Amino acid sequence: MMHNTNHKTGTLLATLLLLCGAGAAQAQAWPSKPIRLVIGFAPGGAADYVARTIADPLGRVLGQTVTVDNRAGAGSSLAADFVAKAPADGYTLLIASPSSISVNPALNPKLSYSAKDLLPVTRVTTSPLVVAVNPGAGINTFQELIATAKAKPGVLNYTTSGNGSAPHLGAAHFSKVAGVDMVHIPYRGGAPAIQAVVAGDAQLTFGTPPSVLPMVQAGRLKALAVTSPNRTPLVPDVPGTIEAGLPGYSLSFWYGFFVPVGTPSEVTKKLFDATQQVMQRPEVKAALAREGTEVAMSKSPEDFAAFLTEDNRFWAKLVKDAGVKSD
Repeated sequence: MMHNTNHKTGTLLATLLLLCGAGAAQAQAWPSKPIRLVIGFAPGGAADYVARTIADPLGRVLGQTVTVDNRAGAGSSLAADFVAKAPADGYTLLIASPSSISVNPALNPKLSYSAKDLLPVTRVTTSPLVVAVNPGAGINTFQELIATAKAKPGVLNYTTSGNGSAPHLGAAHFSKVAGVDMVHIPYRGGAPAIQAVVAGDAQLTFGTPPSVLPMVQAGRLKALAVTSPNRTPLVPDVPGTIEAGLPGYSLSFWYGFFVPVGTPSEVTKKLFDATQQVMQRPEVKAALAREGTEVAMSKSPEDFAAFLTEDNRFWAKLVKDAGVKSD
């Protein structure tokens, strides 16, 4: 009889150990299948470029394919909502900008997700916006843009990658600081917003470097300024806002990785370390620099979370000051 009881206890203990170990084993085994990297914008814009530059090398470091999944719409809220509600197992990753994390929640308190549903992993890049015009608009400098906008209130049309997007807020902030009145035409991503200005449907755009620079280099758009206070080595021949004559105006925005809240910390740590490895590679830095974006990794997931607390205040104030309303 004794032998039988011991056998039962042993089996029970083994089962308990198995159950306890399952969580750790799951994290240890991660990733054992492809990872989906979700983007809130259409192909061709900055988020898409940054994601695709990182996805392949990240997949190689992790030993699994990282597939890019574009889910455009609702100013990137659709993608953020999708990831917030995804299983917290490390297989669904969001690349987001301040739009999804700070701006949309400030614009729309009734959002179906909260930024608290998303766990910060790391910031990956930072860059200024580029203010660019159609060469046929007859505007050659940042100062001329301000003078034209002042002389003709409500006549100049500008495009952005969406209502409440970082470029939209950047433009609204510009209008406030410069004291001008322009008309906003939102699109569902950077690429279509830029195309509209190239086609002459609007006079200017506030866009991310990856969306704008190829058209500037091709002579189809004219860059007037970058929205950082000083010139950036990323776009060396374009003045910053101090030199361009509007020192009170500056804005830079970032992209970062997020996973659903509840993702095991071992998985988040592995993801952070793998991303760190990828972002230090000279070829990744060079590919991003060509598109006017620089690598800006966080020191840790906690460091990124602390940065976001501060950054949230900045964007929420911008939303309030700019009087931007949700769609």
